Amino acid sequence: MSGFSTEVVAERAGVDAGTVARLAQHGILDGGDGNYTDADVRRVLVVRSLERSGLSIEGLGRLVREGTFSLQFLDDAGYNVFAALGDATFAELGERTGIPVEMLTVLRDVTGGKTAASGDRVREDELEILPLVQYQLGLGFRWQAIERALRVYGDSLRRVAEAEAEWWRSEVQEPALADGGLADDLGRRAAEISPRLSQATDRALLAIYHAQQMHVWSTNLVDGIATALEQAGLHTRPEELEPAMCFLDLTGFSQLTQERGDVAAAELAERLNRIVQRISVQRGGRPVKWLGDGVMFFFPDPGAGVLAAVEMVEALADAGLPPAHVGLHAGPVVIQEGDYYGQTVNLAARIGDYARPGEVLVTRPVVEASDASLLAFEAIGSVELKGVGVVELYAVQRSS
Repeated sequence: MSGFSTEVVAERAGVDAGTVARLAQHGILDGGDGNYTDADVRRVLVVRSLERSGLSIEGLGRLVREGTFSLQFLDDAGYNVFAALGDATFAELGERTGIPVEMLTVLRDVTGGKTAASGDRVREDELEILPLVQYQLGLGFRWQAIERALRVYGDSLRRVAEAEAEWWRSEVQEPALADGGLADDLGRRAAEISPRLSQATDRALLAIYHAQQMHVWSTNLVDGIATALEQAGLHTRPEELEPAMCFLDLTGFSQLTQERGDVAAAELAERLNRIVQRISVQRGGRPVKWLGDGVMFFFPDPGAGVLAAVEMVEALADAGLPPAHVGLHAGPVVIQEGDYYGQTVNLAARIGDYARPGEVLVTRPVVEASDASLLAFEAIGSVELKGVGVVELYAVQRSS
């Protein structure tokens, strides 16, 4: 079976035929005209990225010809993350599908590229997202809801990709190049482990995603069944509590960063995240946003949120971390793109800023939703907080 011609490779990589010929001349592409493969398309895409970063293509070609560096690892299909261009522009795809171009270009945004113009060609990986969008539109989903979910996917998976890039650098790249190792050692190591690593990573990501779906979707499932039982007169729903937003910050984190350096600060933040993730989830809440030296949480049950806050402050102290200070407020929130907005969020953040090291402060609605047999609340009076006005606050301690 014959391979791709120079023109096809150029078309799929979004370059001119002269660029493909130049890379072939330097020995960077393995095939020849009529014998190029998908791996050669990936090589063009990678090399163009290197060139835009200011690296010498002539120098790379010399390393390849001398056998001191290899791009053979790109033969692995796991490197199909370097997606080729499809045959249609966004404008043509809009005419073909009936979806407005301004909607279609969101596919480029959520995959991390620069905002696309209508005349830009759609990448093959972006086309893989299109059936989901078409099906949701066909079901009558509002575009705002579709776009919001896509942007959450994009932002969350960007963080996953960044985490992968970091462990590849620290666990594969740096060891391969340590003690005078050659760059080609890295290429050989990548070719050796990438196929299995890519497959295992894909499976693990999908498994984690489905497990997270199970936890989150259970809420919708319970709500739907409860509604059906109510309509049949078989269930009475208890009065619904307003949720609580919680802000936890470490005291003196910035100073600690200056004294110990960025690496120590990153390790500290990682220890913080492990502790608060475990405790918040055990109490029915979840971290919403990591803030470097702190975390924003959402708790459907304010009483459980207070217990979690006290436990987190204690656990962080036991772990030798700097003292934490916490603020909670219960009230309505607006959920958008996986984040939480509104006055409840703003007030909780201000309370967290006002709290002293080791202190958990809450508002009256949180007190009323909490179990007085487990916690003691001490009124500290009305406090004026910047941007929100005067608020009655309570300090929380475990009941003796």
